[in-house]
Amino acid sequence: MTATAKISLITGANKGIGFQAARRLGAQGAVVLLGTRDPARGEAAAKALREEGADAHAVHLDVTDAATIAAAAQHIGERYGRLDILINNAGINVEWPAGAPSEVSRDALWATLETNVFGLVEVTNALLPLIRRSAAGRIVNVSSEMGMPSWLAGSEMPAMTAYSVSKAAVNMLTVLYANELRGTAVKVNACSPGFVATDINRGVGERTAEEGAEIEVRLATLAADGPTGRFFNDGGPVEW
Repeated sequence: MTATAKISLITGANKGIGFQAARRLGAQGAVVLLGTRDPARGEAAAKALREEGADAHAVHLDVTDAATIAAAAQHIGERYGRLDILINNAGINVEWPAGAPSEVSRDALWATLETNVFGLVEVTNALLPLIRRSAAGRIVNVSSEMGMPSWLAGSEMPAMTAYSVSKAAVNMLTVLYANELRGTAVKVNACSPGFVATDINRGVGERTAEEGAEIEVRLATLAADGPTGRFFNDGGPVEW
């Protein structure tokens, strides 16, 4: 690790978009910490990146487990002293195929919010003291247009109610964190990686994980004059 290397953490990084984001950041010279629920899978993913020349390490981090979040924050603080990039990439969708909102269950809502919202908040709050120490802290929240009422209004597409509600909350949290951190070196943005073929949709997406990761990395490496509190897809900023 060089003195100028950015320290990055990506949740849900042992596969899919998160892994590809770690690969891109590693190729740019960042230290990449792969937050994963399964330590064995995390180490296998980190090893694969190290074989490509990246400074990659697995970090046991289950966003629904407070103990692993606290331990990860402590480890990063002791080992690196700061965190430059946090990509809140971990997420689930338990409604596949989609159904009507009148059919969504409390269990589906709870499970989705626990990972996509509560987990994001707990991870961000635990790591924010380390991000504040960065000269150019970046937080990227992986979201979706499905959390945008303006995008869904009048749509005839089947609903993924719990998922859409969770991403609407992620969008609001992005604005709230950005407001709190305005005037600091930390920028907070949300992004949509697009309809990527991953486990979350049983592999039926139209884009590759490599393509989906590009926007995450772009926002993670914004220049000092870059935006904060915004939502982006590949076409650029999208109005809330």
